[in-house]
Amino acid sequence: MKIKKDIAVSETGLVFNPTTGESYSLNPIGMEIFSLMKEGKSTEEISGELLEHYHTDSSTLDKDIHDFMEMLNHYLLLEKDEEE
Repeated sequence: MKIKKDIAVSETGLVFNPTTGESYSLNPIGMEIFSLMKEGKSTEEISGELLEHYHTDSSTLDKDIHDFMEMLNHYLLLEKDEEE
């Protein structure tokens, strides 16, 4: 999945969905994941980059990324990839 094109995000992590008019705040790691997703990185690429910077194991990180993406999907911030 990837971030919808019309979703706006500020440098401070404020996310705005113009379709619903709602906004959300991201913490620094959420902002990092969000930015990597906006760049078109896959879940595996995001996990690899974060594992280089943070002291955690891959299974914990993969679960956290999955949970974060599920939350983004719940708030209608994601669109399905064309191959899905």
